Amino acid sequence: MLAHRAAYRLALDSVRDNASVTRAEGVMLFEVVDACDAWASRQRFTLVLSDRDGNTIETSSDYSTLEAKDGSSIRFSLTQMTEGAVTSRVAGEATLTPQGGRAVYSEPANTQEDLPAGTILPMIHTLRALAAARAGQRIFAAPLFDGTSADGAQDTTTVIAGGWTAPQLNTNFPLLSPLGSARMRIAFFDRNAGGQNSGAGTPDYEVSMRYFENGVADELKMDFGEFVVDGRLGELQPIPSPCG
Repeated sequence: MLAHRAAYRLALDSVRDNASVTRAEGVMLFEVVDACDAWASRQRFTLVLSDRDGNTIETSSDYSTLEAKDGSSIRFSLTQMTEGAVTSRVAGEATLTPQGGRAVYSEPANTQEDLPAGTILPMIHTLRALAAARAGQRIFAAPLFDGTSADGAQDTTTVIAGGWTAPQLNTNFPLLSPLGSARMRIAFFDRNAGGQNSGAGTPDYEVSMRYFENGVADELKMDFGEFVVDGRLGELQPIPSPCG
């Protein structure tokens, strides 16, 4: 995995019938740092939405994690805001074993959630999805805990489209030119809403992207239900590792 900073320009891609949103634009900043025995990540997201009546609203989020490279633990924090006012906060830590685990939240206070057997963390999910693509798999399903919800783990289904793609010339970001990649779509499901089968029911959220073998993503499509936002990679900077 490449430690890096990436900036994405966000714009409205499409809307569904009867959606009130007519315009969306913003930016997403993502950073992942090699902390030797862990990955430290931060994602900042700002989106301005306009509706049919000309009203605009700004939503933003600030999400950070410290995830052990062996997938055994994670510390997490998510703050969501609307028009500059905090609307929700989730924070805490979780530990995992192959038999399951537990998330202990500091916000909301006095909240704990058991995590099912087989639960994995975000960076491990990325690594396994890439490994599945390279192995020729079309579907990869697993419960995922990322700390973005006080409800514990979510079921995820990753659909890999078109298989593994050989390296291609990338004039915008030459460091990606020698790397293979895969296009995939990840659907997130509420485990408490439709039973315990990963991929059952209607997803709460879906995102598609092209993942390069070093973990850098581009050509994002974020599906929020009523509308879809396109995310284009605008800046990419590797971060040197401090580890020997």
